[in-house]
Amino acid sequence: MAPIGGKHNMKAAILTVSDKGFRGEREDQGGPLLRQWLAERGVGITLSAIVADEAPQIAATLREWADHQQPELILTTGGTGVSPRDLTPEATLQVLDRLLPGFGELMRAESLKITPMAILSRAVAGIRKQSLIINLPGSPKGAIENLSAIWAAVPHAVSKIRGDSADCDGIGRRQ
Repeated sequence: MAPIGGKHNMKAAILTVSDKGFRGEREDQGGPLLRQWLAERGVGITLSAIVADEAPQIAATLREWADHQQPELILTTGGTGVSPRDLTPEATLQVLDRLLPGFGELMRAESLKITPMAILSRAVAGIRKQSLIINLPGSPKGAIENLSAIWAAVPHAVSKIRGDSADCDGIGRRQ
């Protein structure tokens, strides 16, 4: 991946949301897989953590990272479904300055081509300060499929969030 804005490579953070992972009862497979996928695209991981499915913990981590650590991209994995403990979207909505609904819409649309269960995803995305925050499914396969579906727009979104004033006309258009 080319440097963003000609200055530096993108820095990202990965937050795994999992009760069992947090308690050490399940190995986190999604976080490491996302780390590898991003590294293949020149993205460095500056932060990673596992938290329980608790909205206050999720929101506090997102706030801390966006406000003080300031990675360009924060990915969450897990907690986007409909079970009672799936609270990642609610926690994310608490901290966002601006919502970017197109990311969730595209992830669900692309996932529907693979599984009818995609309609159960409640993943959201948006901006806090200068960080793009995107919720991904907890399934490692689903997380990569969803990130792949939206990736073409992520570097451009990050550049714009960070103040790139170049015109968007024609960027990334399909021929």
